[in-house]
Amino acid sequence: MARLADYFVLVGYDPGKRGSGDGQGQILQRFPEKDWEDNPFPQGIELFCQPSGWQLFTERNPPTFFVAVLTDINSERHYCACFTFWEAVESAQPQSHPRNGEGEEEEEEPSSPVQPTQLFAPKSLVLVSRLDHAEVFRNSLGLIYTIYVDGLSVSLENVIGNLLTCTIPITGGAQRTISLGAGDRQVIQTPINDSLPVSSCSVALLFRQLGITNVLYLFCAALTEHKILFLSSSYQRLTDACRALLALMFPLKYSFTYVPILPAQLLEVLSTPTPFIIGVHSIFQSETQELLDVVIADLDGGTVNVPECVHISLLPEPLLQQTREALSMVLDPELEVADLAFPPSTISASSLKMQDKEIRAVFLRLFAQLLQGYRWCLHIIRIHPEPVIRFHKAAFLGQRGLTEDDFLTKVLEGMAFAGFVTERGAPYRSIDLFDELVAYEVKRMRAEEGNKQKILRHIKELAEKLYKNENPYPAVTMHKVQKPTEGCHLRLHQKPFPRLDEGTVQWIIDQATAKLQTAPPAVKAEKKCMVPSGPPIAAIMERNGNALANSARRLEVVRNCISYVFENKMLEAKKLFPAVLRAMKGRAARHCLTQELNLHVQQNRAVLDHQQFDFIIRMMNCCLQDCTAMDEHGIAAALLPLVTAFCRKLSPGITQFAYSCVQEHVVWTNIQFWEAMFYCDVQNHIRALYLDNNEENHTDEESTEGPQEAKSALEIASEQLRLWPTMSREKQQELIQKEESTVFSQAIHYANRMSYLLLPLDTSKNRLLRSSGLGDVESVSNSFVTNSIAGSVAESYDTESGFEDAESSDVANYVVRFINRFVDKVCTESGVTNEHLKGLHVMIPDIVQMHIETLDAVHRESKRLPPIQKPKLLRPNLLVGEECVMEGLRVYLMPDGREEAAGGNIGGPPLLPAEGAIFLTTYRIIFKGTPTDPLVGEQVVIRSFPIASLTKEKKIAIQAQADQFIQESLQLRSCTFQLLKIAFDEEVASDSAEVFRKHLHKLRYPQHVRGTFAFTVGQSPKQAMQPKVKEKNPSLRTLSKNLVKNAKKTIGRQYVTRKKYTPPMWEQRSSQHFPEDNEDEISVSEEMDRSTLTPTTTIKPSDKMTINHLVERACCRDYQRMGLGTLSSSLTRSKNEPFRISTVNRMYAICRSYPGLLIVPQSIQDNTIQRISRCYRQNRFPVVCWRNSRTKAVLLRSGGLHGKGVVGLFKSQNAPTAGPSQTDSTSLEQEKYLQAVINSMPHYADASGRNTLSGFTSAHMSSSGKWGSIRASGRMSSYALNVEIGSRLAGKDLLGGQHNGTPSEASFLRQHRASLYIIGDKSQLKGVKPDPLQHWEVVPIEVFDVRQVKASFKKLMKACVPGCSSTDPSVTYLRSLEESEWLSQIHKILQISVLVVELLDTGSSVLVSLEDGWDITTQVVSLVQLLSDPYYRTLEGFRLLVEKEWLSFGHRFSHRGAQTLAGQSSGFAPIFLQFLDCVHQIHLQFPMEFEFSQYYLKFLSYHYVSNRFRTFLLDSDYERIELGLLYEEKGERKSQQVYKSIWDYIDRLNKKAPIFFNYMYAPEDGEVLRPYSNISNLKVWDYYTEETLSEGPSYDWELAQGQLEHVEEADRQDTSAPQTKRKIIWPCYDNRSRVEPDAISKLLEELHNLEMELGQIPERWKDTWDKVKASQRTEARQEGSRTPSSLLMSSGLSHHRRSLGVYLQESGVGSTLNLSLDSDTSSTSTPSSGKQGGRKSTSTLYSQFQMSESENRSYEGSLYKKGAFMKPWKPRWFVLDKTKHQLRYYDSRMDTECKGVIDLAEVESITPGTPTMGAPKTVDEKAFFDLKTTKRVYNFCAQDVQLAQQWIDRIQSCLSDA
Repeated sequence: MARLADYFVLVGYDPGKRGSGDGQGQILQRFPEKDWEDNPFPQGIELFCQPSGWQLFTERNPPTFFVAVLTDINSERHYCACFTFWEAVESAQPQSHPRNGEGEEEEEEPSSPVQPTQLFAPKSLVLVSRLDHAEVFRNSLGLIYTIYVDGLSVSLENVIGNLLTCTIPITGGAQRTISLGAGDRQVIQTPINDSLPVSSCSVALLFRQLGITNVLYLFCAALTEHKILFLSSSYQRLTDACRALLALMFPLKYSFTYVPILPAQLLEVLSTPTPFIIGVHSIFQSETQELLDVVIADLDGGTVNVPECVHISLLPEPLLQQTREALSMVLDPELEVADLAFPPSTISASSLKMQDKEIRAVFLRLFAQLLQGYRWCLHIIRIHPEPVIRFHKAAFLGQRGLTEDDFLTKVLEGMAFAGFVTERGAPYRSIDLFDELVAYEVKRMRAEEGNKQKILRHIKELAEKLYKNENPYPAVTMHKVQKPTEGCHLRLHQKPFPRLDEGTVQWIIDQATAKLQTAPPAVKAEKKCMVPSGPPIAAIMERNGNALANSARRLEVVRNCISYVFENKMLEAKKLFPAVLRAMKGRAARHCLTQELNLHVQQNRAVLDHQQFDFIIRMMNCCLQDCTAMDEHGIAAALLPLVTAFCRKLSPGITQFAYSCVQEHVVWTNIQFWEAMFYCDVQNHIRALYLDNNEENHTDEESTEGPQEAKSALEIASEQLRLWPTMSREKQQELIQKEESTVFSQAIHYANRMSYLLLPLDTSKNRLLRSSGLGDVESVSNSFVTNSIAGSVAESYDTESGFEDAESSDVANYVVRFINRFVDKVCTESGVTNEHLKGLHVMIPDIVQMHIETLDAVHRESKRLPPIQKPKLLRPNLLVGEECVMEGLRVYLMPDGREEAAGGNIGGPPLLPAEGAIFLTTYRIIFKGTPTDPLVGEQVVIRSFPIASLTKEKKIAIQAQADQFIQESLQLRSCTFQLLKIAFDEEVASDSAEVFRKHLHKLRYPQHVRGTFAFTVGQSPKQAMQPKVKEKNPSLRTLSKNLVKNAKKTIGRQYVTRKKYTPPMWEQRSSQHFPEDNEDEISVSEEMDRSTLTPTTTIKPSDKMTINHLVERACCRDYQRMGLGTLSSSLTRSKNEPFRISTVNRMYAICRSYPGLLIVPQSIQDNTIQRISRCYRQNRFPVVCWRNSRTKAVLLRSGGLHGKGVVGLFKSQNAPTAGPSQTDSTSLEQEKYLQAVINSMPHYADASGRNTLSGFTSAHMSSSGKWGSIRASGRMSSYALNVEIGSRLAGKDLLGGQHNGTPSEASFLRQHRASLYIIGDKSQLKGVKPDPLQHWEVVPIEVFDVRQVKASFKKLMKACVPGCSSTDPSVTYLRSLEESEWLSQIHKILQISVLVVELLDTGSSVLVSLEDGWDITTQVVSLVQLLSDPYYRTLEGFRLLVEKEWLSFGHRFSHRGAQTLAGQSSGFAPIFLQFLDCVHQIHLQFPMEFEFSQYYLKFLSYHYVSNRFRTFLLDSDYERIELGLLYEEKGERKSQQVYKSIWDYIDRLNKKAPIFFNYMYAPEDGEVLRPYSNISNLKVWDYYTEETLSEGPSYDWELAQGQLEHVEEADRQDTSAPQTKRKIIWPCYDNRSRVEPDAISKLLEELHNLEMELGQIPERWKDTWDKVKASQRTEARQEGSRTPSSLLMSSGLSHHRRSLGVYLQESGVGSTLNLSLDSDTSSTSTPSSGKQGGRKSTSTLYSQFQMSESENRSYEGSLYKKGAFMKPWKPRWFVLDKTKHQLRYYDSRMDTECKGVIDLAEVESITPGTPTMGAPKTVDEKAFFDLKTTKRVYNFCAQDVQLAQQWIDRIQSCLSDA
């Protein structure tokens, strides 16, 4: 029960206190006079009676009534019902202050015109109550006024006394009738449940005044704690509006300033910083203008004004829309049917009171939806003595999926919600409508979503309940309260309100109080019960089901990855890892991770090895990095126990736990997170505490209920609370104590946990790392994280606690303070005793200190760990004799400008960047590693090149990975078109990188050619690294110097020095005898200074040997092949030979760079040669290098002429010469020499037309100096030839006849033609006048020099292998290729060569005399021979060509390749590479003319710079002999596997596999090739652009093979299965020819494998190939026409000039077999290279198949066969082959070539035969049989009858099988 009214107050105008402004009120009387004990009298009532100020009025106003609300210090609300009327003021009083605010002085003048006759002052009757029964108050005060005004005969004291002593029940829906003793009767209804607010119609009115949207704004503003101000000119409406807003907020209670009517004097309250809901009369509207952060609602105008700076968070989206719709259904039901043609007539809104309840029902539903499942996030931390409950806000938001939602977040953080948790959190209390709604109706609301009828029905049901709550008794007995008569307030002579007798009133009150004390207390039995929790959030939130569905696969991946990690399948784990990290973006995957890891912890698998540890750490970090500091999904909470469980042993006794590596996440520094975690743990422990107690009692019950869920903590708590009153005092105390100690022990536990996660691994760093970025690299401790506390948070705490002194930067102090703050908060909240709290504070610093000490040890050890997130270094395979100089340095191989490897626009996997190591060996630089992209992580990437090919090394700066700090990077470029762009890992010290560079430099540029790999191979690499030690014997270098000195002294005598270890087999080798007559000329001179040549270093060679070796050289073999000269054993040389082999240079005295034996015209003497040589640069005088076998024209080469020589040669003979006479004689001799060459040509005499050639173009020549220059224009047509030739060479006249651009009439050259053309450099031949008397003619051309080649090559390398991808779109690959001018140079060389070929082919000799005679000259001369002579297009011939023209004639390989320190400055000039490129271009245009494949050319290109072989070292034969290289190859062959000569190596490989062979080889006899040379016809060589990252360059065959073997092992398992094996071939990774070989290679390889499997010695592929060709030829011959049975059909390739050839793409090795199958020539001619080691021919051709299965040779034996008509009987070896269904025959069993085939398909019958003429005599008649085919009858005869019968049976069975 409660008093209806606490105080009755009479308040009047105070005439005395006039002050400066408005008047004031004063309390005239109050009852009771002394305060109630339980309810003190509120202060300041007089302000609220007249909120707009006390003023006097000039007329009487009608009485007013409103209810103001005052809030006392205990935040209890007092309702002040104010009834105000006006009374006249006695005229004696000084005048009032009218509202117009005029100044006082004015008013006081008597003459003032404003003075009215009568003034009225307000007087208020006020009831103060704690109950809000506004109507009752209105009636009661109205009754008192009526009694006073109408003068009723009722004692006012009695009425007031009764009013103050009236008590009514507070709740329970009781109905109470009261009477104040004036014949009145009022019925008071109390609400059934006082927790539901009473609103009568105020809510509906509020919506009418402001509208739906505005009210929703206000509602959200109130909930999110904004300031709200109502304006209205009606006080009652202000009160109603405020009450309505509060009613809408139910079940939350508003706990800030709440003043529905604010008096004028208190207006400054509006600037308070706290939120409020205040009502103000609208006359003060102007005062509210300057409030910037207040939401102002004008009730009268219906507007809500939200200032700009205020952001009101609205409801989360689906709810906002649903609420709006529901409200409009309630408030405006016509809206639904407004558009209908026949709207229903009955629709109308409910009554105002009902509408009010419906609106509230909408909001009640809204709250039920907003807060559904809130009880599952309550943590109960104490049950006794009273429950302490905390709400886990983050978990609630997380599970509801509303973490991002501003509105709900703010609501949950608000005071109202805190009150809600305190009030409604209790598990055992009485429940109301909201509790039921949130527990039982949520499912229904979910189900009805979107169905308007159902929603409306639900709203109406709720509204009914709310209405019933306010009006429990619908049939209300009518009130009976007297009202004053109308207009009574206007009576003129109204006496003032009487003074009441305090005594009487007090006596009545005392009476009543006494009565109450004697009466028994009315105890209202509260119906307490366990509050239902409702469905858990997870069940409610299923609408996000679709999001979870697609994550099932992801979770599978996460689980698999984790199980791989624990099963140590690291490669598998690594593959899945990126997918796992991506999945971690999803909440489900993170939960899955924590659950899986938890399982492993429970299975005691928490101790990991380093790699597992690293994976787990990375997953945890990834998992945490997406969590906010709130940890709304409980991920950090779930990981917290795991990070203290997983660990790894660093060393005995030192364990590193996972927490030291996951510290940098912001969540650990969030104190709310720790609180929530703490409370959650405490709740679990307290639950356990009571579960243990109750376990025994409940076992039987539970078993009956079946598998019920374990009781939640709240259920246990409510049970306990129910029992609490029944327990004994001791029991209560014991429980309190147990709970308290549980909380205390958890606090200690958490102090430890927090120190784990807050103290960084490296505590020695005094300052907290303020950056959460890179942090401290060392403390990364082999996982990718840093270990600082996220600094920003740390900072905020420091400032907050005010410790901004030096201490604040000390980690330990910071952590101690952080933990102290935490402990203080949670312990006070959860009621830990003070002693315990003090103990904790003492403990914490010790805990932190201890932990710091253990961390120090861990940190120390973890620094020693090898960084293990990096893959193991893979060792590269090395060649025999190749050794590591530097062990692998860990590096990243970065992508360069080539896009393929990085995934680029072609697609494919990003193989780069790759992490691995760089190795430096004596031979190569090798990178070997694995791609960092884990999807291709198991591939191996190898990139390497020979050190000798390094052309440029520069330091660059690149960032390898976003999260790694890179020290330095190198870019190494090689002329094998490879680029290594490497970034050293941070673990590589910079000095190691420096050492690497130094070593590299030393190896790249050795002091002497002896330091190159070809020499050092097999020795220990240390020698290469150490500085040269002085030898006892002078080094070879000094020897050679002396040698050269002496050579200069005694020209004509020379010393040949050889190395010490010249093989002993020399003497025995001289098989050929050489003329003895000039022995003395070669013997070693005696004048030599003995001190320089100790006997050990010189060997006195007999010239037999010297010459013998010279003869063995390539040139000599070639000269003999061409019949260019013979070394006859007699002195008399065969004079009919025009040329002879001269030994004049055998001691390299005349020309150091020429070979020892040279071909010169027969008529020229050796001493002449010596003199002539001086006219030429480098003494390279013209010598013959090739002769056209048909026209007998010769090709000569020489260096360019020295200036004087040139002039002397070409000036007319009789002109006086300025120089000494010697010049004359030499020019004469020179002329004689050239004439001798011309004379050698058989038809030089018929050359009647003289040098008209140059007459044509000399004009052009002089007119345009740069016309043909490569640099000036792309058109090279300035040869001094007649216009036709010029234009044809420029490729203009390509329409003419043959496919090569040769003019149709090749005869025009013959009309006028010089016998000898000298192709010379234009710059040298200036001023030369053509001389009509001579037979030769000079063709001046302009060529590029070596500098241009170098420059062009550099640009070519940059184009093909760019260092970085270009940002400039104009710099494209083709553009930069064009700018390099490489193809222009190729074009130029080809063009000159074709010109020379044509001249030679038409019978003119040509002397190529350009530059020094060893660069372009060599290129041109070699190409000319290659184009003119098919022999050079075979493997053997090409080798000869290179040995002769390039090696013997002294192309300076060492110098051009910059192979030693001396050549470093000159740089790399790829003259030989250019030549090979030209050969490649010709090969592309004539694929059937070359026995070797493109691979052969690439192989040479690679190895001529690689220094793996000695072949291409040094500059000339002379230097090679000087080093003893030239002949040791022959002797010292036994050092196994280390091939010193590239040719030996090629031979060996060629025997093994067809890699160098071109299957399309089918030459035409004597074909001269004339390739197109236009740039449009040239292709960029794929050697420049291709690479094979899987194995590195494929030119070191052993390495590539080695790798293949184990790859194949892996593949082989599934070959048995029939499935198609799809192969993916990546553009720059796989070796295509190996992964997908061409058909023939594949067949040969399979054959080889089959033979191996059957254990037979495999046949050489070459023999097999030759047999196949031969059998094909026989087939063709037999059938007389092409049929599909021939091996391969010829296509229309190459202008139909082949009849039947084998066409296949590049690969392989070859022989000189003639494959054009029309000719019946002896096709078994053995290759000219003559394989001495060839095997005996096998017994049958079909030997390829002999191993595979027995049917292949079903039956074989010897039979006599009768030849065709008139031919004799001959024995032949027959093979019956079921598989091929044929009978083949051979000459003999040993014969490899099938002589004929009888196809069994054509056999008609087989019959016994009769002997015919010439048949063998000894044989029985019955041994004869005949085979009749469709074409003819074959007669056979066997040795005897049985054999004949067997043959017949076999053949019959074959026929029947078929």
